[in-house]
Amino acid sequence: MKSWWQGMVAALGLLAMTTQAAEVVNVYSQRQAYLIDPILAAFSQQTGIKVNSVYLEDGLAERLAREGELTPADLVLTVDISRLMELVERDLTQPVASEIIRQNIPAQYRAPDDSWFALTTRVRNIYSSRDRLGALANLRYEDLADSRFKGKICTRSGKHQYNVALVASMLAHHGEAQTRQWLEGVKANLARKPQGNDRDQVKAIKEGICDLSLGNSYYYGLMLNSPEQKPWADAVYINFPNQGDRGAHVNVSGMVMTKHAKHPAAARQLMEFLSGDEAQQRYAELNMEYPVKPGVALSPLVASWGAFKPDSLPVAEIAKQRAAALRLLDEVRFDL
Repeated sequence: MKSWWQGMVAALGLLAMTTQAAEVVNVYSQRQAYLIDPILAAFSQQTGIKVNSVYLEDGLAERLAREGELTPADLVLTVDISRLMELVERDLTQPVASEIIRQNIPAQYRAPDDSWFALTTRVRNIYSSRDRLGALANLRYEDLADSRFKGKICTRSGKHQYNVALVASMLAHHGEAQTRQWLEGVKANLARKPQGNDRDQVKAIKEGICDLSLGNSYYYGLMLNSPEQKPWADAVYINFPNQGDRGAHVNVSGMVMTKHAKHPAAARQLMEFLSGDEAQQRYAELNMEYPVKPGVALSPLVASWGAFKPDSLPVAEIAKQRAAALRLLDEVRFDL
């Protein structure tokens, strides 16, 4: 009897250890800790599932590939569609079938095969000098190649993923010949060699170096909330391009489950949480992004910029043009 009881205790102990081990999700994230940590903490508080997170700005796909089947990562959070697609194309992900996620995230913002899902959107806005140009309500991305803006445009590297996605959207809408001509026109209108980040371009407008710049929408909010950078933001208008035709280009942050996830059930539960009301609201408030889930309120600051029409083309269709966009940027020597 004692031996039976000892065996039962051992079995129950192993079961408890297995259950405990399953109640964990390991996350690799390109999103910054200040944004993600409060959301992950809320998930853990509600579910009892512990979340371990590692923050990697660069080299995430390379790390996953190197770790292979031994990777501890169950879930990856990325900052744009290009990085999502890189993970998928390198066979580092697996599809996730979840009716909850499908109900929360519109088809435009998820992969047709459920291999990736967007969590937020951000507009690739055009900022204009308040003093020298004013607000430009009818501005189009195509106008950046117009000779009237010669010497008046600043941008970060054309090969940065945010600009690559914009070029990919131009390819999706206009084809290669017209997009090449557009890139050459934009390059001819640059006030300086592409450099810095999105905020540096707004600073350059404040300093009179240029009158127009490209920048993601949430940077405007972050600058307005920074004592040091608020004067830069105050020097520009935020314009939503192409409101008279196809709508403004939006990029996405998103999530994938890794191919070798050790805790797929718990990871799926976290993915469902991230697509839901509470997490979407936190994204909106903490980083001033646009939630992908319909009906979730914007932050008051973002709402004050006004409504806009986004490009209705599925993000997956734009992402297919990424390689061609990089090739074109090289061929026109955009950064040179």
